[in-house]
Amino acid sequence: MPNIRLAQIGVGHWGKNLLRNFNSIPECDVIAVCDSNSSVLDFVEYQYPHAETTNSVDEILHRDDIDGIVIATETPSHFSIARAALESGRHVFVEKPMAEYTHEAETLVSLSDETGCHCMVGHLLLYHPAFNYVEDLIQANALGDLYYIYSVRVNLGIVRQKENALQSLAPHDLSVALAFLNQKPVAVAVHAHAYLQPDICDVAFSTIFFENGALAHLHTSWLDPHKVRRVTLVGSKKMVVIDEMSSAEKVRIYDKGVHPPEYVGFAESMTTRVGDISIPKIQMSEPLQLECSHFVDCIRTGQSPRSDARNGLSVVRLLEAAQQSLESGGDKVLVQYS
Repeated sequence: MPNIRLAQIGVGHWGKNLLRNFNSIPECDVIAVCDSNSSVLDFVEYQYPHAETTNSVDEILHRDDIDGIVIATETPSHFSIARAALESGRHVFVEKPMAEYTHEAETLVSLSDETGCHCMVGHLLLYHPAFNYVEDLIQANALGDLYYIYSVRVNLGIVRQKENALQSLAPHDLSVALAFLNQKPVAVAVHAHAYLQPDICDVAFSTIFFENGALAHLHTSWLDPHKVRRVTLVGSKKMVVIDEMSSAEKVRIYDKGVHPPEYVGFAESMTTRVGDISIPKIQMSEPLQLECSHFVDCIRTGQSPRSDARNGLSVVRLLEAAQQSLESGGDKVLVQYS
C-alpha cells in the first residue's frame, strides 16, 4: 500500500509538534504545509525540504494528491477549514476544540458521515498510556463506582488572544471526564475571571454535573505560578491520581475508601479504610506520536478514530454550555441536546 499523503495547515507553537510527529511516521508523507507566517514557512523549508510550502489554504484544498489534511490553526478557523476539507473528500485531523459552537460541530459530524471521511479531533489524553491504564481499571470495576473527578491544568502562559483559558485548556479534561465517567452530562457551572485582557478569562473553575450524580471539577488557568497537569479520581473502592508532570510515577492507586455502617443508629458512624498505595509500571510512549499514528492507521485501514467527530461534538457541547455559564456569572446551565 502506498504511503498516506498529508498536508498540514498551521505550524504554530503546537503545530510544530504535530508536523514533527507526522513526518516521523514511515507510512505517511507530509507533502505540503501551509501557514500565513513567512518566517514559519522558512523554518519548514529548512527543516522539511521535501514538503512544498504555501500561504494559501485554497491551494491546499484544491490539490488532488492529498489523502488527509491536518489542521492546527487557531480555534476560530477550525470549523471553516475542516468543513472545506471534508467537502473536498479529504480525511481530517483537527486540533481541539473542533469548533466553537455545537451547530458547527454537528455539521462536521454530518459531513464525516456523508463523505465517509474521518474527522479526528486532537483529544490527546485519550491516547496517553497513563490515562489508558486508568481507563482499563475503571472498565474492570477496580475503582468501584466513580463518585467524582477533579483536574488541575495550570501554568504561566501561553496567554492567547482569540480564546480564553477555559476554551484552550479544558477540552483535554472534558474528553477524559466523558471517557472515564461514561455518563451523560446534564449541566455545567463555571466561575471565571479575566485579569490580563478584557473579556478573555485567565482562570476558570468549572463543574460538570452528570446524569448519575457524578461530578467533574476542572481548574484551568494560564496565570499560575505552578505547572500542574493532574487528574484525581475518587471511587467507592479505590482512588487514583494521574500526574502528567511526574517522570516516573504517572499513576498512583490508593486503596482508600469509606464503609457505611450496616445499621444506622445513635452510636453508628462511617468507617474509613486506608490500605496500600501502588505505583504501576506503565510502558510510556509519546502520546502525540500515538495519536498521529492512529490517524494514519485509520486512513489506511478504514477503522473509526477513537476521538472521532462525535467525540469532538460531545466536548464542544460542554464547552458551549460552559461559556454560557461563564458569561452569566456562574449560573448552572443545562447541556442542550438536539
